[in-house]
Amino acid sequence: MAKTATLEEKSPKKSARSGSINSLTSLDKETLSTVYRYMYLARQIDNKAMNLLRQGKTFFHIAGAGHEAIQSALGLLLDSHKDWIFPYYRDLTLTLMSGMTPKDFFLACFGKADDPACGGRQMPCHFGVKRPNLVPTQSSPTGTQFLQAVGTALASERQGINNISYVSSGEGTTSQGEFHEAVNWASREKLPVLFCIQNNKYAISVHVSSQSGGAGNSISEMMTGFANLKRFKVDGTNFFASYEAVKEAVDYIKSGSGPALIEADTVRLHSHSSSDDHKKYRSEDELKEDQRNDPIFRFGHDVLVAGIFDEAELEAIRNEVDATINNAVDEAAAEKNPDPSTAERHVFDESGLRESLPYEASQPNGQNIVMVDAINHAMSEEMAVNDKIYVFGEDIADKKGGVFTATRGLSTKYGNKRVFNSPLAEASISGVATGMALTGLKPVVEIQFGDYIWPAFMQLKNETATFRYRSNNEWPTPVVTRVAVGGYIHGGVYHSQNIESIFAHVPGLFVAYPSNAADAKGLLKTAMRINDPVIFCEHKGLYRQSFAMAPEPDENYLVPFGKAKTVRSGHDITVVTWGALVWESVFAAKRLEEEGISVEVIDIRTIIPLDSQSIFDSVRKTGKVIVIHEDTLTAGFGAEIVARVSSDCFEHLDGPVKRYAAKDTHIPYSPVLEDAILPSREGVYQAIKELAKY
Repeated sequence: MAKTATLEEKSPKKSARSGSINSLTSLDKETLSTVYRYMYLARQIDNKAMNLLRQGKTFFHIAGAGHEAIQSALGLLLDSHKDWIFPYYRDLTLTLMSGMTPKDFFLACFGKADDPACGGRQMPCHFGVKRPNLVPTQSSPTGTQFLQAVGTALASERQGINNISYVSSGEGTTSQGEFHEAVNWASREKLPVLFCIQNNKYAISVHVSSQSGGAGNSISEMMTGFANLKRFKVDGTNFFASYEAVKEAVDYIKSGSGPALIEADTVRLHSHSSSDDHKKYRSEDELKEDQRNDPIFRFGHDVLVAGIFDEAELEAIRNEVDATINNAVDEAAAEKNPDPSTAERHVFDESGLRESLPYEASQPNGQNIVMVDAINHAMSEEMAVNDKIYVFGEDIADKKGGVFTATRGLSTKYGNKRVFNSPLAEASISGVATGMALTGLKPVVEIQFGDYIWPAFMQLKNETATFRYRSNNEWPTPVVTRVAVGGYIHGGVYHSQNIESIFAHVPGLFVAYPSNAADAKGLLKTAMRINDPVIFCEHKGLYRQSFAMAPEPDENYLVPFGKAKTVRSGHDITVVTWGALVWESVFAAKRLEEEGISVEVIDIRTIIPLDSQSIFDSVRKTGKVIVIHEDTLTAGFGAEIVARVSSDCFEHLDGPVKRYAAKDTHIPYSPVLEDAILPSREGVYQAIKELAKY
């Protein structure tokens, strides 16, 4: 059992922001006892977790040893029933003070079914606590949590909720661009965000001198340009100094003046993780110096010298904690493992909401409308009946109303609180939207061009798409991401890309790709009502195209995801397509009909979920199928459709399963070159005819 350090045993470092016991008389003995208990509890959990790993009973651990002082100060001053907590993987002490029990921790270590953070779906130390605690299950990518915290803070500000969004990381993560984007957004809007950077000087093996460009490699100094950001640099191994800094930061945030950033100098007493050995890159003298500044020994020393506790009282706390941990391990180890049959559950919402919606309850019979206006009307109608919908993106507010005018008039009608411009930063748009969705809001965001969605890909793939699954259905993030895609507009390399095949490969995202105004309105309204994230692809070449016009559906018209549409019936050959190529296929089918070839055209409408059955039914009728799409041939989504048809309809085929798509290159600007790359009207006709003649 660890003894508390005496003054002779340790020589703690001094700090410019040292803090004193005398200045903290408001903290009574019971509170200080709680602090010591949680600090020691976290440390002993670290030690027990490593012992279990060495015994081969678990597989991974990442320790918070050396960070307990700053975290216990935070735990005293934040309320996880009210404040949002986005902990990073070393925030063990804080997470314990935010509702996680020792048994919960070891359930995660053993990967048990009842692990409240994730049900065994994530590695240990990906902290999360179930509601009513506001501690969403965290992920492995470093830095993605910052923008989500800003999103929760923005949701609080918009709804008049008085709370704080806490988010943390080590100093290495501040090299990530999303950290700076988050500080920028929070500072610009004076949002109630508390950034805590726990600087133990090492990002695995990389020293802070190779990370930060701030004066003295300081993170807080690096952030000097943000006018509304209150900055603190504190000795994070000193609980009393940390408490003073956190209290001042919280008071500043609650005053409405803006966010705060605390850089807490800590020590990393263990290797980066159980997969690392820091003796390979740290000297023995450096490690000994860190041990001299162990925050638990420093706290024990201070309260003993001040006469607040005697050694017997501290030992009693330690004995109680040790027994608690042993019991927690035994109880957690005895719990049931996850049922393998549940491994595929909670990729999408299983509540039945999507299946219960009244789809296609009427026939579109309004005035003919172009696709971009149908999309605009869908958003406006849904915002009128759901005040949780917030629309934002680049240039979307009036008077611009979006570069394609899809959001024209919405900010005028619903106000700048619900419809607003974002910074020119796609990761910010997606990350903030994900945070807002965690609070129960329904963000509908616009990415101006599919070509520029890639900075948001980390958020969309590793965060938005995974939240429901990785939290075992506790934290859904139903963000709708509208994005203009496609060529045929002479947009060149960076205004012509199709993205559906990439996002089809991401479990947890629905992908829609309408070909006409009526379907666009019905699908978008469905996307705004269901409880899953959606990538909503809008072909900009169809926005105002006359042949994509349709009678406008009414405000109750919904189109189901996963239901293809037979645009044209036939019996000789099946064409499976989507987006702009639906129309080229229809034009070819009409031409071929004059030649005695009957072509059935299937518009799949949604990429994910894919209506395979409608495709199979058509292929079994016609015996021949060609998939036509605008994206590149290699690894385009057509390859997935071809694979499914080949597997399930092989005995019904009277010819090879074919594809016709763009050439495997980038899309050039010159109309002559663009025509040589993208599927052409003549090319569609010839490809169908060639297979029909087989």
